[in-house]
Amino acid sequence: MKNYKGQDKQPLVLFKENDATLNFNFYNKEEVIQSKDYYFQAVNQTDSTLTMRLAADSTSYIDFVYKLHNDSYMVDFSIQATGMQGKLASTNYVDIQWAQRARQLEKGFTYENRLSELTFKYSGGNSDYLSASKDEEKSVPERLDWIGYKNQFFSSVLIADKDFEKSVLKTKIETQGSGYIKNYASEMSTFFDPNGSAPTTLHFYYGPNHYKTLKAFDKDRDDKLELDNLVYLGWPVVRSINKWFTINIFDWLSSWGLSMGIVLLLMTIIVKVVVFPATWKTYISSAKMRVLRPQVEEINKKYPKQEDAMKKQQEVMSLYSQYGVSPMGGCLPMLLQFPILMALFMFVPSAIELRQESFLWADDLSTYDAIVTFPFHIPFLGNHLSLFCILMTVTNILNTKFTMSQQDTGQQQMAAMKWMMYLMPVMFLFVLNDYPAGLNYYYFISTLISVVTMIVLRKVTNEDKLLAQLEVNKAKPKKKSGFAARLEQMQKQQEQMMKDRPKSKK
Repeated sequence: MKNYKGQDKQPLVLFKENDATLNFNFYNKEEVIQSKDYYFQAVNQTDSTLTMRLAADSTSYIDFVYKLHNDSYMVDFSIQATGMQGKLASTNYVDIQWAQRARQLEKGFTYENRLSELTFKYSGGNSDYLSASKDEEKSVPERLDWIGYKNQFFSSVLIADKDFEKSVLKTKIETQGSGYIKNYASEMSTFFDPNGSAPTTLHFYYGPNHYKTLKAFDKDRDDKLELDNLVYLGWPVVRSINKWFTINIFDWLSSWGLSMGIVLLLMTIIVKVVVFPATWKTYISSAKMRVLRPQVEEINKKYPKQEDAMKKQQEVMSLYSQYGVSPMGGCLPMLLQFPILMALFMFVPSAIELRQESFLWADDLSTYDAIVTFPFHIPFLGNHLSLFCILMTVTNILNTKFTMSQQDTGQQQMAAMKWMMYLMPVMFLFVLNDYPAGLNYYYFISTLISVVTMIVLRKVTNEDKLLAQLEVNKAKPKKKSGFAARLEQMQKQQEQMMKDRPKSKK
């Protein structure tokens, strides 16, 4: 592969002669002619084209024609029969068997295996894939535009201009340490004219899973290949954000010649600026509830018994309603910013630009940055500890602490819930330890900015003025919202049910 290197810093090798096989079955009345069993002769060779000929005699042959393009990872491939009438059956198809052992090209077997999968696209429809986590075989009766053998950052794709039919697709996970990730195999049919009046036109793509490189193949095409689906960018909403926002901002910042670590830092800051209005609304909602904490604590003293919990909750909700405070006021802004924050989470692991790019102690932002390597394997953690993952975990614990203190509104919380809030960041250590350093770095920076933002907002917010404003709001006449009325009605019904329960038992 041009412009890319393997882990040994030598030019990257996608596969060698023993890693892949490609066989075409042609038919006559007596036998199956399998291309893998015959020698072909090279003819019509130029600097960009090559014809490999399988000859029956001087006037009867089948040509395999290959054509390279400047600055492209695409190879055109056609099959043309000449003078084969009477030597081939009058079938209008050729059967294909294509197999390839996908090499382990990145440092982390576990994570590369997770992102390596056999992908295919339905003709005129969406793309699909076989499981990346288990062996699988699937028969596909629908017509397919292409079949791709995908690694984390590189793919081998076979494309048929007149589609594949009757496809049988297989994927098998290779053993860790074997030097391979997956063993892919496909059997399918496509158009073939034994009379030679029309060629069978196919294409090979051997190249990077780079979004804009793959997207460019659809330019000026009515029938879109959509090879860009080989780059996973998240669910539809998140993918749209990545397509139209994240990738373009990333390319723009990368064009400045900055290191990838600085590019990710700037992108994180941009994202935080974009979602700041939602962050501010969420903070103010929590701050309003916090300044009403003394009144809430008085209500808690008024109803100390467990059986009065419903009355206590009802009175707290009435208090918030009087002051024009909504306990749900911070939820909607958080939901609105969630897709934007998730966009970078989906983009970073798929960004081939981070591959073998170093930053600080991490020598490759596309894989884990092991600061400690163990001679044994720890379940759910692996055989190493990633420093950026540790930093991310610590900042998440700090963020949880600040968030819980900010949201301490005087209402009682279960101890188990508090422990769960602190347990979640620790679980991230086990979940993300194998993930790319670039992703953990993004999470670390993003969470650190959140902590700093919360501290600054707490410093600059005058809670006395905020409470005074709420007192002004309390004096204004209010119309109870439909939601508040329904909530109050539900609370009354629940309270009545609790009263009726002892009677029914009796």
